[in-house]
Amino acid sequence: MNEGTLALLIPFAFFLLVGLLVWMALHFRQKANLEVQQTIRLALEKDNQMAASVVEQMRIYGAHPKRDVRTGIIWVAIALGLALMGFFTPDPSGHALKGMLAVASVPVMIGIAYLLMSRIPGDRPAV
Repeated sequence: MNEGTLALLIPFAFFLLVGLLVWMALHFRQKANLEVQQTIRLALEKDNQMAASVVEQMRIYGAHPKRDVRTGIIWVAIALGLALMGFFTPDPSGHALKGMLAVASVPVMIGIAYLLMSRIPGDRPAV
């Protein structure tokens, strides 16, 4: 394998890794939810009455009250990391900084949207 072929495979390996990580997260979340569902189904088939608090405790990936705040902070931190990557890239023309700021604008806007959504009360109906 020559150097040009190896240089071509590096971006493919990166995107393959990202795809693999997303697939693993979704797969194991679905597997955990399926186990919870099977446990509840088995208890109901045996005519065991389950309290609502027990079912609520069995939920693994429930909506946490601060979930939007946490997600927003993570997205803003990702944007800050991308901007810092552009700042510390040794490029005298400044194109690296401008490019990374353009890329960082997407996650910062997603983070701001999550932070704004955390301020909206969830018990009010939409108008």
